[in-house]
Amino acid sequence: TPLRYYQLIPLTSLLDSNSPDFHSTSVALLSAFRTHGFLYLTHYTALVPSSTIDKVFHHSAALFARPQHQKDSITSRSATSNCGYMRPGREKLSSALTAEDTKKDRDKGADMKETYDIGREGRKGNPQPWPDKLDEEGVMFRETMQDFFLRCKELHVVVMRGIAVGLGLDVTFFDGMLDVGDNNLRLLHYPSVDREAFRGGKVRAGAHSDYGSVTFLFQDQRGGLQIEGGDGSGGWMDVEPREGTIVVNAGDALARWSNDLIRSTKHRVVEPPIKPHISSPGLNGAANDLGKHPARYSVAYFCQPNYDVWIDALPGTWEHVPGGKKYEGINSMDYLFSRLNATVSDY
Repeated sequence: TPLRYYQLIPLTSLLDSNSPDFHSTSVALLSAFRTHGFLYLTHYTALVPSSTIDKVFHHSAALFARPQHQKDSITSRSATSNCGYMRPGREKLSSALTAEDTKKDRDKGADMKETYDIGREGRKGNPQPWPDKLDEEGVMFRETMQDFFLRCKELHVVVMRGIAVGLGLDVTFFDGMLDVGDNNLRLLHYPSVDREAFRGGKVRAGAHSDYGSVTFLFQDQRGGLQIEGGDGSGGWMDVEPREGTIVVNAGDALARWSNDLIRSTKHRVVEPPIKPHISSPGLNGAANDLGKHPARYSVAYFCQPNYDVWIDALPGTWEHVPGGKKYEGINSMDYLFSRLNATVSDY
């Protein structure tokens, strides 16, 4: 069942906290996160122009089209470095919390994707392996992604201000916990595969929840993203691609912060519907024959509280709840790295 229109949230109503629609939009934003944990963000081009998104997809496709030896030269060194290229098969997204449990999921088949991760500039001991030393395309890639990273960082602050007001907190409550920008930009390429590849329950990305505060997902028109329903049936709902929207979902850190008032919903990428006339916004979007699924490209911006933030139940989320706080407090960086180490295989 596709997500319905009522989960469309206009960003323009969140840009000015003094605007007449700010409070009602903040309440609607929180309601969507409480109900499904996912929503569609619209009217966002004041912060992230459509032309910028087009450039990001173009340079992403160019990167993944490079020869393998070039991609391997800008590879990710470890899970916690959270930057650089990752070959298909190195990651298995799952809901497991330990590497041992993830291995059990991995034995069923690793995710069918390759990725390139971009972290915050200036992190000590963790330089970003950019492709700008390779050629001029690599230079343009770096400039485009750095600009996009900062735009999404600003978008994160705006959305969290809406969440703060929805929770009854001061509009700037989260500002000082997000200003460093310890976020992660991930480019994803799901290569074209035979339809037979999905036999036996294999998926392009396994069921998992995200680890941070919120995630912004920019996707092509291929489809395949699903979220777990909230009715306890274990069923899945399609998150259909919609022109002019950003898919936004809440992560585990935000769920912990809100004492589970906000849902961090499991999601996955499965066999997409056959759409022979739909193109991807990459280098070329030519449709393949009906025996194959064309490549899928997406861009995810994972927002994370500053690494030094202590994540504990927020005021107003636990004082009048039976049992009080559901989770012990935890450091933002420690929580993130524990989850990353559980999902990425050794070299």
